[in-house]
Order: sequence, then structure tokens, then C-alpha cells
Amino acid sequence: MTMPSILRGVIAVCFTVASPALWAGELPVPLDARRVDQRPAVEQERVYPMGPVRKISGRLRVDSKIESRGQVSSVTYELPVERTAREAFTSAREALQADGGYPLFWCQGRDCGEASIWANDVFGNARLNGGDERQAFILLRRSADEADTLVALYSVTRGNRRAYLHIEQFVAERPLGEVLPTPATVLREMRDTGKLDYADLSEPRPAWVLLLARSLNLDSTLRASLSGAQAEAWREQLVKAGVRSARLEIGSAATEGMHLELIR
Repeated sequence: MTMPSILRGVIAVCFTVASPALWAGELPVPLDARRVDQRPAVEQERVYPMGPVRKISGRLRVDSKIESRGQVSSVTYELPVERTAREAFTSAREALQADGGYPLFWCQGRDCGEASIWANDVFGNARLNGGDERQAFILLRRSADEADTLVALYSVTRGNRRAYLHIEQFVAERPLGEVLPTPATVLREMRDTGKLDYADLSEPRPAWVLLLARSLNLDSTLRASLSGAQAEAWREQLVKAGVRSARLEIGSAATEGMHLELIR
């Protein structure tokens, strides 16, 4: 059911006061930003990189990607001078994750590849052409009831110090199937947020066990607690997959699925 326009306005006002991100429909809107480009939903083939972008012989190359057909819509904001691209990116990411989304690929700075390729070849928006070291990208998958919807965030600062946040939503016309995050993305999320929440993982799945083991073993200094009804089973499987048992404890957080929290 469509929310009445008056009620939407009241909610928007409340979020203006209470939160660093507003919500227009289901997508975050940076405070005091100016909308400089908006593209309504159109059906098209879409490719989302799952690794740094580069060009070989004039063609876009990525180590991994999601490629599908569906409805694509986007909006680009120019940020006010008092807000940085990193701040806007973080606020939008946190809002989306609070709504149940989880990252599939997350990169920052030169780890993303060339900013000009992201601007021109990935998003087709020359306004986003900024510095390689001043960019960030994250591709999130919605929660289980919207598992075939992806949201991409891209922030960049240009040489003239103008900062932009680009938000794109993709609704696949066919099921995307199981798509796992990259190990480096899981590690970045653990380090940045201190935790992982996978409400849909009620019990250990082999592919996810292997992914989490690889992610944890990218930094052997990390220790973590596991919570959830199947926490003991997760710990057992992660140890079998090569994570040292001394690095894993059983936590007591009340949670659905599996919750991992770093031990500081």
C-alpha cells in the first residue's frame, strides 16, 4: 500500500531532526545535498563489479561480477561543502545495513581501481570522475524478502573538491541465486563495524563457513565471539575450516541467525 504523501512528509521531517540520513522511499538521502542527476527505473542489462576495475584493450575487466537484467534507477547528489564524501557514504551505508542489507563488495580508494572507469564505464556519469584515492564503493544485497534487489553506493571527491554520492538500485527480473560477499569485503566490514549479522544463516552452510574462515584468516590477529542458536556448530565448522579455536568464543547476544562480534 502506498504511504499517503502527508505521512511521508511528516516522517521526512522527523528524520531530518533525528538522523544523518533521510529516506526517500527506501533509499538514503544525504542531508542538505543537492540532487544533480536522477534517472527513473528502466529495464536493462547491468554489470556490477565485485573487484577492482581496470581496462584491457579498451574493455572493462573485473575479476568477479554480478551480471543480470532488471530495473535500474539512480540518483546523484552533490554534497554541501561542510560534508565530506566519506561521511555521506558512511551514513548511507549504515542506514542501508540497519534496514537489513549486507555488503557483497566494498572497496575504498585505490583498492577500487580507476575512478574514471567507475564514472564513465560502470555508472555512465562523467560527473563522478574524481580522484582514485578519494572514492568508495559498496554493493549491498537487500534482506531475504528482497533478495533480488541490489543497492550500489559510490562516493567521490573531484579535483575541485566537490563531493558526490551516487545511489543506484537494481531489481533483478530473475532470482540472483546465492551470491556471497568477497572475503576482503567481510574483513573490511568486521574491521569497520566490529561485527557481522547474518539473520538468514540459522545453521552453518558449507559455502558460508568457507567464506568466513577465509575472511578471518586474512588477519590472524582477530578474535571473535559467535552468537545464535547454532553458535557452537558455527564454531566447530570454522575450526574445521582452519580458524584456530583460540580465536573463537561463544557469545551471549540475543540474535536471529548468526552474529559475529570482534573481541577488542
